[in-house]
Amino acid sequence: MTPAIKLLEKQQIIFDVLSYEHDPNWHSFGLEAVEKLALNPTQVFKTLVLENAENELIVAITPVSQQVNLKRLAKAVGSKKVHMAAQQKVENSTGYVLGGVSPLGHKKHLKTFIHSSAQQFTLIYVSAGKRGLEIALKPADLARLCHAKFVLF
Repeated sequence: MTPAIKLLEKQQIIFDVLSYEHDPNWHSFGLEAVEKLALNPTQVFKTLVLENAENELIVAITPVSQQVNLKRLAKAVGSKKVHMAAQQKVENSTGYVLGGVSPLGHKKHLKTFIHSSAQQFTLIYVSAGKRGLEIALKPADLARLCHAKFVLF
């Protein structure tokens, strides 16, 4: 059981866990989940940890079907620029390995932003904190637990 699943249970959030056999040859973990679980790629969200110009880590939760517009994200979070954080920083701050970073249950609280497209769905899918494990939950529940803002980036 991952910290993300424990948090959801503790908060009594309604969610489902979906699993699949992770193939180590896949490098696009979100798209692997889409294919293996036969999900709509616009409903499956990846969790990215970035660093802003002030050297603060932030989390961006965005559909696996698109790339993050870094300039738009920086503007949305009130920074001059953002870039992907180094693997070690990601793993140290979240407690998860790359490819299995959940937006829930981090070691340290990070400012979190969810792509506004999530609001159009009843359920979205995010990593449960382990490669091959996804969580289905309501976007509003995710935002509440992460203290996140919905923004367009």
